Amino acid sequence: MSRLLIEHTEGLYGRVSIQGAKNSALPILTATLLCDDVCVIDNCPNLSDVDVTLDILSNLGAKVFKEKNSVTIDSSGAKNHRIAKNMMAKMRASILFLSAVTSKIGRAELCFPGGCRLGPRPIDWHIKALSKMGLNVRCNCNGKLFCKVEKNFNGAEINLPLPSVGATENIILAAVLAKGKTIINNAAKEPEICDLCDFLSKCGAKITGAGQNQIEIVGVDKLCGAKHRVISDRIVATTFLAATAMLSGDVKIENIVFDDMKVIIDILRRIGCTVNAKCDTVQIISNKKLKAPGEIITEPYPGFPTDAQALFMAISTISQGVSIFVENIFKNRYKHVDELLNLGANIKAFDKIAVVTGVRELHGNCLYAKDLRGAAALAIAAMAAKGSSILTGAEYLDRGYENFEINFKKLGAKIRRV
Repeated sequence: MSRLLIEHTEGLYGRVSIQGAKNSALPILTATLLCDDVCVIDNCPNLSDVDVTLDILSNLGAKVFKEKNSVTIDSSGAKNHRIAKNMMAKMRASILFLSAVTSKIGRAELCFPGGCRLGPRPIDWHIKALSKMGLNVRCNCNGKLFCKVEKNFNGAEINLPLPSVGATENIILAAVLAKGKTIINNAAKEPEICDLCDFLSKCGAKITGAGQNQIEIVGVDKLCGAKHRVISDRIVATTFLAATAMLSGDVKIENIVFDDMKVIIDILRRIGCTVNAKCDTVQIISNKKLKAPGEIITEPYPGFPTDAQALFMAISTISQGVSIFVENIFKNRYKHVDELLNLGANIKAFDKIAVVTGVRELHGNCLYAKDLRGAAALAIAAMAAKGSSILTGAEYLDRGYENFEINFKKLGAKIRRV
């Protein structure tokens, strides 16, 4: 496993440009499988999850060429319908290939997805929705999924119990080539959903309502190629904002969509940071004398994102007062708590609630990351802690951050991979 050596850092200063959004890039790259012509995806982040997605596309028969942050994909010759278990096991987003491969080839054979172990994330809603559209989906006792197109692959009205991002994306990928109209009620509203729909619309898909509670898709006979630029990553931007808040400093964060981050910025201002926004740049100034954020409840967009929960819990460990976190999205998203306790934090967690009482300071220790966002939170907390820390499991960071330690070193952090 990869490790980071992290030493106490007094303040971050400078500027950083935010990479393309992982949670946009993965479904968009998957969607290129549906196109008959060449697609060019710009601002595509260099991440291990992106590499896995491109490997899957190549394995399916697509021609893939990657140069820096631009990916060219020609899926016209993709004919393989099987995805190996070792590829599926590397990330959660691989489940999107269920509908994409079936729509493209007529059948698919794959395994249940992997990724960070954040508790039960059933794909029942995916399967139920696709079945309603005429796709025959079944699984065996070995965890294999088999999906094929029946005679009538038609649009349908889908009512999601909750606005699931993955289920919304899978339904969209199926619906764009299905016959007739598909309506998704209680659809996810995340900016990454809008980005996927923008790309598919450029390819000829007929989609309305992206970013709203109801999305309508009218199926078309085929999709053409298109060129698209991935939106910036709001969670990566949140990571640099949270780090500056916790460590103090003055940082300008470029290539950021301010409207997508209002809930984050409101909380940063509430705890005592100065945040200025101009065009696509946000400046954060912090003097490290922070007030506890109070109650933070994770919710679907536009609410507080679950991916930012660990980052703000790290901030709360040295903020004045008591903070209460309520994790409503994933059951096992408090895996970072034990490691924050090892740094000297005062946290009591039970089920989906965590109560954090701020302490005067944290102290370095040996830490073990168990998921992507938890790894980022632990790295930031270790920078704030007195002394040195070793963070094992730094490869989790490579799933969602380009050059994590390099970008932080440019801002003055004392961090290096060992």
